[in-house]
Amino acid sequence: MSVLLVASHGGHWIQLQRLAPAFVGSDIRFVTTNSEITVDSSYRLSIVQDANLNEKLALIKLAWQIFLIVIKDRPDVVCSTGAAPGFFALMFGKLIGARTIWVDSLANAQQLSVSGKKVKPFADLWLTQWKELSSPDGPQYRGSVV
Repeated sequence: MSVLLVASHGGHWIQLQRLAPAFVGSDIRFVTTNSEITVDSSYRLSIVQDANLNEKLALIKLAWQIFLIVIKDRPDVVCSTGAAPGFFALMFGKLIGARTIWVDSLANAQQLSVSGKKVKPFADLWLTQWKELSSPDGPQYRGSVV
């Protein structure tokens, strides 16, 4: 099974690292926005543009980079803890038929992240790490990855 694990730097990346053992035994490729990140040499790592809603051109470049990775790798599963890189990865992953998993950041205790709200149509499994933010229509709460 081919798995694409995608997250922005910082807390998103830390949380993704905590989820990674769930995919051991799979062909894993990590994608993040921090060029100083390293992973075990048995995994592939791609660095993409960092972007947010205030940087429209950077968002377009990021979307293109993620699109190329998804089209080239054709992962069976795409999983992200956020933010923009993960949103695009789930969107493009869903378009090629991958199973998609979104785990909204633990930092979003009062409300879902912007990406977390927008990713619903593309997530096969849509999770929040705060019970108070779960609802019957999603996202679901199944614990946190602290």
